[in-house]
Amino acid sequence: MRIMKCLVISMGLAASVFLGPTMALTQEIDIKRVSSSSMKAPAGTSDKSLLIVTPEYIIGPEDILEITVWKNADLSKQVQVRPDGRISLPLLGDISAVAKTPVQLTEEISVGLRAYMENPTISILVKEVNSYQIYVLGEVNKPGKYPLKSKTTLLQGITVAGGFTPMAARNKIVIFRFSKDGEGLTKLKASYDDIVVRDGSIQNMELKPGDQIVVPSETMVVLPSR
Repeated sequence: MRIMKCLVISMGLAASVFLGPTMALTQEIDIKRVSSSSMKAPAGTSDKSLLIVTPEYIIGPEDILEITVWKNADLSKQVQVRPDGRISLPLLGDISAVAKTPVQLTEEISVGLRAYMENPTISILVKEVNSYQIYVLGEVNKPGKYPLKSKTTLLQGITVAGGFTPMAARNKIVIFRFSKDGEGLTKLKASYDDIVVRDGSIQNMELKPGDQIVVPSETMVVLPSR
């Protein structure tokens, strides 16, 4: 019996020696699975949370910025870019933020604050990216606001909005886009027939965050007098 007990104990030790690494490996795999699954965005989470903000990121309407003035809590604040492309800051009032990078906006705020303090140190953090969206309006089947999840052309944007209605003046498309200085909207024009039938592929432009695509109706188009 003593011999049998020794054999059983020996087999148990041997099993623990061989199973130990296997169990450890299994636990490591489980941990990796949990870690990888926890890194995935939960269902229903907007893709905007997955966007990476680079130094070249262009600030757009509805973005939320955290502006910090070093050693000055009164001037530091979190602001949302208004639909008109501006933000409001103490001492400086309204400042155009849209169509600028965080670096450019930082420099502009620094220049403005030099009238009130010596060598202000400013930092800007893009807390939320809300401007990666376009607006498709007028004679499309599903007008509304649509997120930009990847590079999107004008025709793709119209397709996402359900395409043209029978009343659409498809050769009179207008795109309103924030100007580079952020001080207003530029007006671009495009023709569906030029893009598709003629060599007008340049009109099938890549859409930018905040673009407003308007497809007028045929009844709105005024024919030139002869």
